[in-house]
Amino acid sequence: MNWIDAGPLSALDDGQSISIPVGRSMVAIARSGEEYFALEDICTHDGAELTGGAIEGTEIICPRHGARFCLRTGQALTPPAYEPVRVFETKIANGHVWVRTD
Repeated sequence: MNWIDAGPLSALDDGQSISIPVGRSMVAIARSGEEYFALEDICTHDGAELTGGAIEGTEIICPRHGARFCLRTGQALTPPAYEPVRVFETKIANGHVWVRTD
């Protein structure tokens, strides 16, 4: 198990997301309240980035066509997306968000 430093907590305000490289993929780090989430940064509908989409509670909304994904499970919640995105475990340590990769 590997942990990647996704950056300082101060880099994300409530309701924001950033994208970081993890291997050959990009991972969206999202904050909702005091919770931090990590998920594959690609909409399964058409490949758009999820980073920059609105965050409502534990959902992120694709900025291109409005598909909603659960930040906890990656489940596609509304059309036009039907396939889930991969989620990654996160932890907070030393004022930073860390993402677990396999």
